[in-house]
Amino acid sequence: MKIHQLLLGLSLSGLFPALAATPALNQDLAFELVASLTTEVGPRIAGSDAERRAADWAVRHFKALGYDKVWTESFDMPGWTRGQASLEVMSPFPQPLVLTSLGGSIGTPAQGITADLVMFDSIEALQQANKAQVEGKIVFINKAMQKDKSGSFYGQVVAARARGAVEAAKLGAKAVVIRSVGTSNNRFAHTGTMKYDPEVQAIPAVAVSVPDALNLARMLEKTDKLTLKLQMNNQLEAAKSQNVIAEITGSEQPDEIVLIGAHLDSWDQGTGALDDGAGVGLVMATGALLKQQQRPKRTVRVVLYGNEEGGLLGARAYAAAHQQELAKHVMAAESDFGAGKIWKLESRFGENAQSFAQQMQQKMAHLGIELGGNETHGGPDVSVLVPAGVPVVGLMQDGTDYFDYHHTPNDTLDKVDPQALKQNLQAWLLMTDTVANSTVDLRK
Repeated sequence: MKIHQLLLGLSLSGLFPALAATPALNQDLAFELVASLTTEVGPRIAGSDAERRAADWAVRHFKALGYDKVWTESFDMPGWTRGQASLEVMSPFPQPLVLTSLGGSIGTPAQGITADLVMFDSIEALQQANKAQVEGKIVFINKAMQKDKSGSFYGQVVAARARGAVEAAKLGAKAVVIRSVGTSNNRFAHTGTMKYDPEVQAIPAVAVSVPDALNLARMLEKTDKLTLKLQMNNQLEAAKSQNVIAEITGSEQPDEIVLIGAHLDSWDQGTGALDDGAGVGLVMATGALLKQQQRPKRTVRVVLYGNEEGGLLGARAYAAAHQQELAKHVMAAESDFGAGKIWKLESRFGENAQSFAQQMQQKMAHLGIELGGNETHGGPDVSVLVPAGVPVVGLMQDGTDYFDYHHTPNDTLDKVDPQALKQNLQAWLLMTDTVANSTVDLRK
């Protein structure tokens, strides 16, 4: 089915009783868009030619979908290109390991790094170690992640990925290896961004797959001296990324903006179907289908952020570029947690506007969506707008299995359930339509 065939598909007129006479909506549009993106562009690491192709793809499709305005806003960023990498146990149990470079990591010297391994069960345990335990060694942080619906354990584990190299280098380590921040026992390693401290010597940082982490732990039970060799060549250089922005101009309050967003970049191992192709498809489809039904009273702005994965760089660039109009942002929301069914609506509204969140949830109750609290940050990119007072909504997806695939080569289109994505699209249509066709002030 062509994505421009907007009149095909099942009708959502039951969701919009006042619009029952309007044409049926294509409920498959979000899936068609993510299929197109992952097939025609594939992985799109920030600052790469592939990310620029993705931006061109987005501009073409926004125009084909009937958006009134489409433009890009570029920004400078530190670029990073993955090179070849290998990690092997040299003695006493020689064998190769499955690894991935962490995003932003430097490489090793050409001859690699050969050193003994020292293991810690968390970054907190590493921080409590003394220099004699660590100096001259490769540090291994072996902390497991648990599954849950909201993905809450991610925040408890990801610090090892983000800050492990800095904490290990403070104690004189030569490199850091972390257990993948994921919940699958498949032999895929989980990448993601890491950061250096300019005051601390930079050392290479990699992740090993969960089975390899378990294997390393077993080896350390059998020997006091486990020697590894790491070789890795990555490139760091200045680059550019871009936000792609499109609007459906409001019919009555065009200066009032309802922002819905996702991030266009992805890591380079899979095809970025769950993170965040599904979100891209959802928000692009939402704006297009709302316009098909009727022109909203307020402007609906869709923002596809560049370089979310490298630290919300596109989000910060957007906030800076649009600082003068943030007071006119009525609401912001983001889809960036895969394609599982939405099960809860959360908000961050003013005290008097919290009843409006209840009204939105009641319209979604038939989709199995319950009402949550009023402390959400709305998603990684739109969280940058919260300090400016922009109200946000979080449509919380079931992330029980999300971290089986997140940031791994296994993040591919077959992991997206078309039926779950349809449920997502219905919720996004209801939420966006409700706010865009209201006069409510969510800040009060």
